[in-house]
Amino acid sequence: MIFNPAIIMEKLPEIGSGLMVTLILWLVGIAGGVAVGFVVATVRRFGGRMINLGLGTIVEVLRGTPFLIQVFLLYYGGPFIGLMLDPIPCGLIGLTIYSAAYYSEIFRAGYAAVPPGHVEAAQCLGLTRLQAIRRIQIPEMALIVLPPSVNLAVILLKESAVLSIITVPELTATVSAIGSQQYAFLEAIFLLAVIYWVIVELTGRLGRLAEHRLSRLRFANA
Repeated sequence: MIFNPAIIMEKLPEIGSGLMVTLILWLVGIAGGVAVGFVVATVRRFGGRMINLGLGTIVEVLRGTPFLIQVFLLYYGGPFIGLMLDPIPCGLIGLTIYSAAYYSEIFRAGYAAVPPGHVEAAQCLGLTRLQAIRRIQIPEMALIVLPPSVNLAVILLKESAVLSIITVPELTATVSAIGSQQYAFLEAIFLLAVIYWVIVELTGRLGRLAEHRLSRLRFANA
């Protein structure tokens, strides 16, 4: 056997298409997960004990089951309750729900990490409770939750490869199919590793840059 990357490089348009599907699913899934997770964390914190208990139970179930199982249940189990989803919408909904459970815990920990005295001091200066939350608690929480949020984004990128199981034409499915057709399994796996590594590195660098700028902005406004 000869390692020949040129075999795979001939299929760059198809690989680019699969990469685009992966990036779209990943970015939209993160955006949806952040939005839903923030709402869940906020409602749990300020919505009362029973709401907190109910939402907390759902979050624990989602965090306690593998993403693969959740996707299988959504895609293959959905028709039993009248939910018929194509592979891409199913993958998008699955990523959003899965990430929302983890992001909600990140935001919940962020809320708890902000000293209550900061909000109380803001209220003593004349701010309403809502203004203190919006101008003091949320900005401070943003700096706290940014590093774990970036780490979770990296994990979600890798988890997106699971969607190949339900025939989503994302990067892993596309490159694996090309490797099988061309009998270039090693070249395909190597290319997949390089692409994912590059995206992870870029994500980490962007996260550190955002953290640095957010930190400077916070202390500049202090």
